[in-house]
Amino acid sequence: MTVNELLAPRLAARSARWNRRAPAAAAVLVDLALAVLVTLAAGFGRARLPVFVDVGDVPELVAMAGAPIVVGWVAIIALHGGYAPHLLGAGTQEYKVIVRASLVTAGAIGVVSFLGKVPLSRGFFFLLLLFGVPSLLLGRYLLRRAIHALRRRGHLTHRVVVAGSAGQVDEVADVLRREPWLGFRVVGALLPAGESGTGTPGGIPVLGSTARTAAVAAEVACDIVLFAGGAVTSAQQMRRTAWDLDDTDVQIMLVPSLTEVATDRVRVRPAAGLHLMELEGPRAHRASRVSKRAFDIVGAGLCLVLASPLLLVTALAIRRHDGGPVIFRQRRVGRGGELFDCLKFRSMVIDADAPTGERTPRNMHGEEHVLFKDATDPRVTPPGRVIRRFSIDETPQFLNVLRGEMSLVGPRPPLPGEVERYTDDVRTRLAVRPGMTGLWQVSGRSDLSWEDSVRLDLYYVDNWSLVQDLAILWRTASAVVRARGAY
Repeated sequence: MTVNELLAPRLAARSARWNRRAPAAAAVLVDLALAVLVTLAAGFGRARLPVFVDVGDVPELVAMAGAPIVVGWVAIIALHGGYAPHLLGAGTQEYKVIVRASLVTAGAIGVVSFLGKVPLSRGFFFLLLLFGVPSLLLGRYLLRRAIHALRRRGHLTHRVVVAGSAGQVDEVADVLRREPWLGFRVVGALLPAGESGTGTPGGIPVLGSTARTAAVAAEVACDIVLFAGGAVTSAQQMRRTAWDLDDTDVQIMLVPSLTEVATDRVRVRPAAGLHLMELEGPRAHRASRVSKRAFDIVGAGLCLVLASPLLLVTALAIRRHDGGPVIFRQRRVGRGGELFDCLKFRSMVIDADAPTGERTPRNMHGEEHVLFKDATDPRVTPPGRVIRRFSIDETPQFLNVLRGEMSLVGPRPPLPGEVERYTDDVRTRLAVRPGMTGLWQVSGRSDLSWEDSVRLDLYYVDNWSLVQDLAILWRTASAVVRARGAY
């Protein structure tokens, strides 16, 4: 055995520890830097803003309390688990922890000021919270984007061995391969007794049986063993495997037979040593509640008012180009299969509805696609190409939202001909109002395959929440600015 072979496991273990700790260390540095800047900004604002009077000894008090506030703020975030590796980079829990820890920090500052009789300025306290919480949330968001970008480039990744039946291994590997920002790189599979072969049907190399989990983990220098369905036959076997891996840095993860389910729909209920997983039913009915409708009305109304100058300029440009109609109406299928006229700024020639001959609907990857959208469609006019690039052509749909035919967020409204090709599963998309934007639009827009767009729309229908709607709208703004996947 060569020196490199002897050192490989040790180097891999060191790399794994770095990959786990680097995001947490970066989060600490980001939070510290932002807490310092926010504290200084709040002190400067209290001393210089004209809305505040009688500065007095505020600068001295801020200088005295600044360091304890910064250190205490970061410490409270840490006590709330804000730097736990599993929390960073995915999900909304990270942001919830930041908000909760910041509120606790505010309470602690108030209690200490009262009990210690520290005359801390209320204006400084107000500015500290006003600037602090959004700044920390923005910092975590930007850090998450940086981590995802690094993982897509092959950095900060984890070597993963998936244990389970061949079918389960392939299903898990497909999900991890589809989401490279998670940083999980599957290096092989472990099959249970009774299954053998050199590879799974999906092409994952088989490294051995689940009975040799610890030995295989050491041989391939993986840092995560992920147990999927069929990996073990009893709780005792799982416990023995955990014992075997106890003296290593290898993490153990379990994948229940649940996919495309939001974490807040799953609750773990302990019972006599068992961990029962309670699954909340699909949330399609929640997406039709009064709260979502009120959110749509307020949001669409504000957007129409703010975008009115842009709407006027766009309408004039379309009319001036060829003298044709400004608004294009197209029959679409809404909630429950009801038909409505979807409004858009006309981006094509006047006779664009004429039959397209033998042209086959394909997306940019050459796949057959129910959604007909061609990146080189000759029917698109020069002003139409601009407004489609930045999705300005869809702004009249705010009127559809106000009329109750659409929502701000939801599956895209399909054509009647598309619905005729739907399978029973895909027809579930019609359980909610179609949206101006949705999960698949912000995940790639026209660049996604038909299967991925359906998968994301069905995920939205089953896992709707108002927080998710806000996140999608935020991501939509980013996707539109960058004009990613739009044509």
